Amino acid sequence: MKSILLTIVYCWLGTTLFSQVTQRNILSSTYNLTDIQTSLIPKTKWKPYPISSKEWVNSLADTVLKTLIASGEQSLKYNFEPISGTISMDFKRSGDRERHGNISFSKRQALMNLVLAESIEDKGRFTEAILNGVWSICEESFWGVPAHISGTGLPDVENPVVELFSAETAAVLGLTDYFTGEKLDKINPLIRKRIYFETNKRIFQPLLTQSDKYGWMSKTKPVNNWNPWIMSNWILSNLLLEKDESKRATMIYAAMNGLDAYLNSLGDDGGCDEGPSYWFAAGGSVYDCLELLQSSTNNKVNIYSNPLIRNIASYVVKTHIDGNYFVNFADADPTLRPDGLMLYRFGNAINDEQLKGFARWAMATFPNYKAEGNQRMRQLQNALMAGKLENDTNSYKPLPEAWISDIQEMTARTPNGLFLAAHGGHNAESHNHNDVGDFIIYVKGQPMIIDAGRGNYTARTFSNQRYQLWFTRSDHHNLPIINGQVEQEGREFKATDVKFSSDKNQVQLDMNIAEAYPQAAGIQSWKRNISLNRLKEKIIIKDEGQFTQNLQSLQQVFMTVCEVSIPTPGKIVFKNDSTILNLQYDPKKWTITTDNPSTEGMEYKSFKTKWKGKPVTRVIFTLTKLDKNPSYTFTFDTK
Repeated sequence: MKSILLTIVYCWLGTTLFSQVTQRNILSSTYNLTDIQTSLIPKTKWKPYPISSKEWVNSLADTVLKTLIASGEQSLKYNFEPISGTISMDFKRSGDRERHGNISFSKRQALMNLVLAESIEDKGRFTEAILNGVWSICEESFWGVPAHISGTGLPDVENPVVELFSAETAAVLGLTDYFTGEKLDKINPLIRKRIYFETNKRIFQPLLTQSDKYGWMSKTKPVNNWNPWIMSNWILSNLLLEKDESKRATMIYAAMNGLDAYLNSLGDDGGCDEGPSYWFAAGGSVYDCLELLQSSTNNKVNIYSNPLIRNIASYVVKTHIDGNYFVNFADADPTLRPDGLMLYRFGNAINDEQLKGFARWAMATFPNYKAEGNQRMRQLQNALMAGKLENDTNSYKPLPEAWISDIQEMTARTPNGLFLAAHGGHNAESHNHNDVGDFIIYVKGQPMIIDAGRGNYTARTFSNQRYQLWFTRSDHHNLPIINGQVEQEGREFKATDVKFSSDKNQVQLDMNIAEAYPQAAGIQSWKRNISLNRLKEKIIIKDEGQFTQNLQSLQQVFMTVCEVSIPTPGKIVFKNDSTILNLQYDPKKWTITTDNPSTEGMEYKSFKTKWKGKPVTRVIFTLTKLDKNPSYTFTFDTK
């Protein structure tokens, strides 16, 4: 077979195409309400999960059955305590989210543990605890978290707010009704009546009548992971609880219209600007929705062949670095345990052998199944699959390169383990950091030049003080500080003239990041070229600036978790355990200092453990010979 190598060049004009809402309306233009009304399986006949002990035994691996029952037994000891007004006020008073979250989240997990154990065992020993869990949750004034109700601290019970965890709670109660409803009726028929009353008042009616008040349902502005995550739980709770079949179909179709808002927010490449760890709540929740819609309509609703859905699914593979490390621009975490069970189902649905191979690798690499966490519909499907697929660490080969044009993100690697990721973009992305032009470098799966990631979420994280936090600022990313100025937040602060190119020898990303900085920086142009040379096993960062005024100061920052040494002028050695990365620079142009960003305070404490306990170090190069048109190169290699 004759092989022809083509150089691939992609140009992206951010001002006209990047991060726009595209009115695809894939679901609502393909299906109408009548389609749903005629295809939706009635509530009494839709049985997506086992409901008898015999069905459970026939459906689950023995180890999974034992795990689920053991979790239920552990939760018999759980005390379903109320959430006090004082704890609800924590977020408003101090910014703390943990005390409230620890109680609220653990209550829902304990209830699910009890429900599944009782459904599997069918002996009645968990039912009283289930009653207490249901009643405790129904008695709460608000099912979500105080951080999501606009800083009031206490909820306004006359104005229910639908957010991530109130929707999650609706799904938990819907599953409780599905698995143990008849047993609860034997205790008291008012229990199930209460479940529906509270869910209808807090979730169903607000979404049916007031959905346009929520930004995450916007038809004209991009929405983030909140949309598909909430839609998946609305779909599930509606399917399981709503007895009025007309209303049930109406809500399904409304949720399909809602999900369209998220799909319309994505570019054609399906990129997730929130990063891989958020993808499992975003793209992963899209799959949860589609899986439920397909199941409940006898395969009538099925859009898996749409190219956008396929591209959404491919994002995780494109951003995988090595092991549990993933590209982590913005608020994404650097490490995660990819959900191989869900990824396999997604890959199977779209007939993507690469994703299925990655999923099998993930299952083999991270084998311990845990029936816990949010997205309960996903956890149940995982339980039904666990232990039944052949895992294979050899089923997956990392991509040599990827370009996700809609979020202007590239990844590239060499066969010897040198990995580069970089991006352009703008500074109003979801979970944004001011990091246009940032890049990261890994060597043989070890982080060397990093994006430090996010700290702990508090009231400051999503306030007008967000960009006072060091981990959101460009002076703590691998970027220049120009005339004392850092990048600014906002959609207008962006990369321009972005171009990705690739051939067999080299992968590179060119951009102009001048517009990411304020006018006070005096920048006319700042061209950044980031390239990986496969033949020479080198990564080269080349910057060229032009100014409207004299350059007063220039610094270049590199973030690392490595030990840093300068064995000779012109060379820095980054060492992560036994892994080495060298940085070559012109010692006549630069002086070098280092510092360690703070790990003290609520927002920063995760940095004490995030990178395997290694401190984050900022390496600061200061230009000594100022020029109105500075040009310099940094070269990284492993030799």
